[in-house]
Amino acid sequence: MLRLGIIGAGLKAAEYARGWTAMPDVQIAALAEIEPASRQRLSDICAASGRPRPAEYETDAAMLQAEAGRLDAVYVATPHIFHAGNALAVVQAGLDLLLEKPMVTTVKEALALVEAEQRSGRTIVIAYQGALSPLVHDTAVRARHGEFGDLVSVSAAIWEGWANNYAGHWKQKPAISGGGFMFDTGAHLMNTVCLLADAEFVRLCAFANRRGLEVDLVTAVAARLSNGALVTFNAAGDGPPGCASNITLFYTKALVRIDAWGGWREIASGGGAASREVGEIVDTPMHTFKAVREGRMPNPSTVANGVRFARLWDAIKESAAGDGKPIAIAAATI
Repeated sequence: MLRLGIIGAGLKAAEYARGWTAMPDVQIAALAEIEPASRQRLSDICAASGRPRPAEYETDAAMLQAEAGRLDAVYVATPHIFHAGNALAVVQAGLDLLLEKPMVTTVKEALALVEAEQRSGRTIVIAYQGALSPLVHDTAVRARHGEFGDLVSVSAAIWEGWANNYAGHWKQKPAISGGGFMFDTGAHLMNTVCLLADAEFVRLCAFANRRGLEVDLVTAVAARLSNGALVTFNAAGDGPPGCASNITLFYTKALVRIDAWGGWREIASGGGAASREVGEIVDTPMHTFKAVREGRMPNPSTVANGVRFARLWDAIKESAAGDGKPIAIAAATI
């Protein structure tokens, strides 16, 4: 039985809790959330499934202190700006961590989490559906083994009616969001590209448009990887209802199309038509997290890849602030 604590009982935690309470080997034992209504919602989800209501706390510090010795792991799903502090507190308490995306908001925070992971020896998995998707994992392995040939370029796009969906939400408040659409929904796109490209970003130019908001709403990026491949990102958060993405990876022997969450994939090679494969992504994060911490599989969504993502995001912010200023990205030191 995995005795799980949750820090941040918002909509994502509630969505996952509906699946996790159906898993007989997972018990949501405690939760920390400042909003009483959110605490009640998650507690009710547990009760409705016939599981015990978790112990409730207002802060992560209170939960970690009161539940010392009674938890195995913690899922963190607070607003982005709090991820680093929450994550470090969990690891320092000697617990394994499933951390919601984006991992942290800056390279400095990412490197601090790397150090904490190395020092503690705890398991840390970043809860990107894409990184934890079997389809993305299989694509990465096959690309690394050379099945598709050399990577030539990547075209990655994502769109959502994000401006209306999150009007007035903390995600559109820069003080706690760490960015706008590109850093929120677009984080899935960037992280999956980081995984599949399997190379460092070395140079980029970025443009952003807020369209009346305090944060970026539309972002376009052109970048070069250390392996010579070129990458473009297009993130449009001011669109009709719905949300979708498309990542096309052009290799010398194949063309691979996949979505940012790893929900579907198409592979075309040898001039043949591609057929669409569909994969499950909703319950995958907890199943994968358990498999990683139990030593049944390698970690497919690591803090190290989170550092690569953080370096990319810092460069995008710097370039966009300079209206497309070219940015050379220094090599990572981990």
